[in-house]
Amino acid sequence: MSFIEDLMSSFFMDHIRQKTGSLSDTIMLKLSEPISNTACGSAVDEMEGCQDNSAALTLKIVAISAILIAGVCGVGIPLVGKKHRFLRTDSNLFFAAKAFAAGVILATGFVHMLPGATSSLTNPCLPKSPWSKFPFAGFIAMMAALATLVVDFVGTQYYEKKQEKQNQKDQTDSADLVSESAIVPVEPKPRNEILFGEEEGGAIHIVGMHAHAAHHRHSHSHEHGDVREHSHGHSHSHSFGGGDEEGGVRHVVVSQVLELGIVSHSIIIGVSLGVSESPCTIRPLLVALSFHQFFEGFALGGCISQAQFSSMRSTVMATFFAITTPLGIAVGIGAASSYDPHSPRALVVEGILNSISAGILVYMALVDLIAADFLSKRMSCNTRLQVVSYFALFLGAGLMSLLAIWA
Repeated sequence: MSFIEDLMSSFFMDHIRQKTGSLSDTIMLKLSEPISNTACGSAVDEMEGCQDNSAALTLKIVAISAILIAGVCGVGIPLVGKKHRFLRTDSNLFFAAKAFAAGVILATGFVHMLPGATSSLTNPCLPKSPWSKFPFAGFIAMMAALATLVVDFVGTQYYEKKQEKQNQKDQTDSADLVSESAIVPVEPKPRNEILFGEEEGGAIHIVGMHAHAAHHRHSHSHEHGDVREHSHGHSHSHSFGGGDEEGGVRHVVVSQVLELGIVSHSIIIGVSLGVSESPCTIRPLLVALSFHQFFEGFALGGCISQAQFSSMRSTVMATFFAITTPLGIAVGIGAASSYDPHSPRALVVEGILNSISAGILVYMALVDLIAADFLSKRMSCNTRLQVVSYFALFLGAGLMSLLAIWA
């Protein structure tokens, strides 16, 4: 009996040990899922199908050079060309080219950034809860767009108040000069001739109406050409805060927020290219990013040019944009041996940053680039410019969307 009891005891103990071991393995697997650094699924298949470290490194060096040149040319053309008549920011050619660039940025946000963020945050490598239970990519993009609206509004208010103080100082100095020269200024027109929606300070805070208000004030100032002191003071006091197409508060804020959105996703795509060891992945990215960098730079350069920054500040902003993606590639090359872009942690970080970039770019493209130009007085008064600009807008969005087939 003792032998049978020992045998039964041993059998049940082994069974218990087996169950306990399998349970502990399951628990450890669940706990390790969120911080796993192993590549999975399509990533492994991709690395096995097309992986050549030496060829990939050569392509990365070529990509750094090509993307740097494309970025410098894109952001530099509007800044250098503003001194030439056909490339000035008030020319029809620049207006149409800016519409094309706005289409590129819009497609970047909708077709490249947002789907990429959704793919990262719903990747099978991530735990189903909470990543598959809630559309985090769209939610984060929406919150980023709303946050951009707040920054846009607060920044505009800040620069308007700053400019208003400067205008008051200029008016005081102008009044002193008038009194010294014994010239009596002409009284301004009655307030009943002010545009509907115009505020006491002369500015209209409605998207798309800035150019119309600026056009009205410009015409009003030139009606008094016989008294140059008054006409100059009147137009100068509103040109910056009122939405003049040549520059102003809107362009100052837009250029800075747009650069923030572009730079944030440029770092991501640069690092992603830098850590890749697959020539099959890098080749299409090289062409797509060069095209993308050129026209994003053109849109940003146009905003910087219209903001009328100093030469030093414009150069710093342009340089910072141009080197961001190549710098991201260089960082990716250095971290390629230790960084796994397909680990859950990397997927979460990349998905969140892509979502934020998508929200910023979509807001900036729709509100500050497309709406501000296409709802302006200049566009409504020029049918030919309307046709060309709409064609350029859809062409830019279509071509950038088409690149999603390869990148």
